[in-house]
Amino acid sequence: MLTFSYPWLFLLLPLPWVLRAMLPAAESRQAAVRVPFGERLASALGSAGGSPAATTEARRLFLPVLLWLLVLVAMARPQWIEPPITKELPTRDLLLLVDLSSSMLQEDFENQQGKKIDRLTAVKQVLGDFLDRRQGDRVGLVVFGDAPYLQAPFSTDLDLVRKLLDECQVGMAGPRTALGDAIGFGVGLFDESDAPAKTMIALTDGNDTKSLVPPVQAARVAAQRDIRIYTVAIGDPTTAGEDKLDEQALRDVASATGGSYFFAADLTSLEGIYDELDKIETRQVKTVSHRPRRDLFYWPLAVALVLSVCHRAYTLLADRHRAPQRHDGHAVHVNPVTGKLEWTA
Repeated sequence: MLTFSYPWLFLLLPLPWVLRAMLPAAESRQAAVRVPFGERLASALGSAGGSPAATTEARRLFLPVLLWLLVLVAMARPQWIEPPITKELPTRDLLLLVDLSSSMLQEDFENQQGKKIDRLTAVKQVLGDFLDRRQGDRVGLVVFGDAPYLQAPFSTDLDLVRKLLDECQVGMAGPRTALGDAIGFGVGLFDESDAPAKTMIALTDGNDTKSLVPPVQAARVAAQRDIRIYTVAIGDPTTAGEDKLDEQALRDVASATGGSYFFAADLTSLEGIYDELDKIETRQVKTVSHRPRRDLFYWPLAVALVLSVCHRAYTLLADRHRAPQRHDGHAVHVNPVTGKLEWTA
């Protein structure tokens, strides 16, 4: 689309005519001679001398008007606006806390084929599908066992986050569970985030056996930073020992931050939990539209320059061939000394 940055400059279009009407005409002193047989002389000299009717006022003013209009167009700064460029900006930072303790090896989930799979494999399957629906968010991944570790920093490259999730193995962060430390570690990651919504999703069996900071206390610190935590309990609540499921701790963590607690008894339940999270944490994507502008002022300037040069060259050539000639090849001119009409070879 063509537009002008300074369209008001077109109001200057009548300026030359206004100046011509207001300012006195310039005086021109040229040698001339009056003869009673001027018409006969012009007829004898032929068309080389030019006809007054041939140069009308409209033709004489056409080029100056055109040049003035081209200069005004250039001064108005014409620009061509390109189609808009749209960019999606993340409006939420989403941090996933994935438990890699030895308890995640418990095979108490069934896949679609009815085959028993361990808890971590079930988490990878459903969490991968969940990431596919997070377009517009920055997602980070923290894995924890004896201690928390940053597996993937906040990034809009969700394919990379999913790949790093698939590479996680049970025990790579230690055999025990440090959920409280993982929450505290996640709070620190949010310190440099300016996203309007900050969310943690903790996937664990909830039995904290290693943390230096209790999970509920770490959750209270997260609440002070406006971070909401959703906890997803994985496993069998009837399991005893270190592999038991501590549902109450996960409920307390979610409640302290205004989040929600979910229990995934099987793969189908886990899929339903993420569907519910999609509804709770509605994705809001800000779109920034930028339309590039290309300046075109040099085009009218180039046309004006070419027309001026061509007109000047044509005028010089025409003046050479316009000198009045007699039939014998002698030119007619006025002697500047005597003021008389003379013929010269």
